[in-house]
Amino acid sequence: MSTVNDLLALALIDSGILGSGQIAQAEDIQNAMVRVNYMIGQWNRKRWLVYNLTDVSVLTTGGESYTVGAGQQFNTPRPDRLEDGCFLRQVATGTTQQIDYPLQLLPSHEDYNRIRLKTMGTWPSIMFYDSNWPTGTVFAWPVPAANLYELHILVKHQLTAFTSLTQAINLPPEYEAALSYNLQVRLRVAYRMPPDPVMIQLAKDALNVIRGANVQVPTMKMPASVIGAQRGYNVYSDGY
Repeated sequence: MSTVNDLLALALIDSGILGSGQIAQAEDIQNAMVRVNYMIGQWNRKRWLVYNLTDVSVLTTGGESYTVGAGQQFNTPRPDRLEDGCFLRQVATGTTQQIDYPLQLLPSHEDYNRIRLKTMGTWPSIMFYDSNWPTGTVFAWPVPAANLYELHILVKHQLTAFTSLTQAINLPPEYEAALSYNLQVRLRVAYRMPPDPVMIQLAKDALNVIRGANVQVPTMKMPASVIGAQRGYNVYSDGY
């Protein structure tokens, strides 16, 4: 398994910044480390570059909102958005037959502000995520009662920034080539070198391999206002 130092040193040589057999200076390695972490930070915001979605849950408290972030109520690195697939789970004591109820995600704060009585407490059906920094906030509406439910959010798994040159690159194997080729493109820009068309194509191809491995297309859903009152036959429920 390659280390971060292996990745950075090879990228400096393959990009043409260093000649074959040359030893990278500490300053060059540090510059490459900063730029690869810039890249990883951007990749974390692209669903097709993240290889997994993570389900994170919290027991309801009876409050209107729940914090999201490392060490917060939803203990996960703060996401830029929630993925479709959030739900409410009814916690029943003495049974394993717990039922999940999908929650509708509101896309904007403006939509959430149209709710007039935000403190109304009953069975929740809507969730809104305020992607504040450094801690996000989830609002469930109507407000669920304390200790009776679990709220589950679906977020992108975060690719961790590199912190040490001796750190092993613990990612699916297809990521190593993508990291190397795309870092080479960025390093040539940083060192004021002309773009290399072959290198750029290799970087694109490596990203497309990841896209093919990670793609998951959910079943299309239509808003009720578009579908209208007349619904087609449902083969799962044997009804309309």
